[in-house]
Amino acid sequence: MPLSHNDQVNLLTDILTNHQTDCCGSVAECEQLERLVKSLMVNAQIDQNVKNILQEVYNYSQKGAQTADLDQHISANQANLSQWVNDIGQFS
Repeated sequence: MPLSHNDQVNLLTDILTNHQTDCCGSVAECEQLERLVKSLMVNAQIDQNVKNILQEVYNYSQKGAQTADLDQHISANQANLSQWVNDIGQFS
């Protein structure tokens, strides 16, 4: 059963919040973020402002999946993670 767009947004923000609070994550989480973003980007119900944020999250997740030091990548993006979660919450 596919997730609704609200479920997808909730899962996306949960992963981002976990990265922000734990300062660590996994390649699998980055890959999940990529899949969620791809699905949400084609959804007409998603606000254009959120789509702009989703593009940034997609870039973050791609770099995270390819980096040799994922925890450092997450730590370097702490401000972005917090901002993305806040912004997505305002627009969704």
